[in-house]
Amino acid sequence: MSGEIIFETPRLIARMWGEGEAGLIHDLHSTIETTRYMSGGAPWSREKAEERLRSYFAEQARDGTTKYKILGREDGRYIGRAGISLFHTGEYEMGYAFYSREWGKGYATEIATGLADWFFARAIAPHFVAFTHPDNLASQHILKKIGMRERGPIFIENVQGVEFEMTAAMRQTVT
Repeated sequence: MSGEIIFETPRLIARMWGEGEAGLIHDLHSTIETTRYMSGGAPWSREKAEERLRSYFAEQARDGTTKYKILGREDGRYIGRAGISLFHTGEYEMGYAFYSREWGKGYATEIATGLADWFFARAIAPHFVAFTHPDNLASQHILKKIGMRERGPIFIENVQGVEFEMTAAMRQTVT
């Protein structure tokens, strides 16, 4: 499973992590630009990145889905992470993060679309959710663009966010 290609979009590859790749996760989340809208709102420690990598392997083994390493198809460069994983509420949650230098290129919309199509094609669950910080208008725009519906406010680790939902039927009306 380590390093396996999960799915591809026109410009991106979603690949399972390999052992020893916590450094990639740490580098991605070592700046305030990529963490300011996440719970905690601070750059990640190396230890947190290592814990996340371990959780990605465990989630993939248990649930058949997690947050994946995202690479450019043309050059194989690491541009971020994205996926759908089981949230503590029992619902599947989509999330993505890209290096700030990759913002504005349409990658988030492309990977969110690819994830939704992949998730429902595999019939993992009848719906999934996504959360954004109330100030993260760019991410909210992406979620709406792929056909997600706002469900309302949610509190995660005492931080208010905006929750979105997508069902398989909602995705079919967008494609």
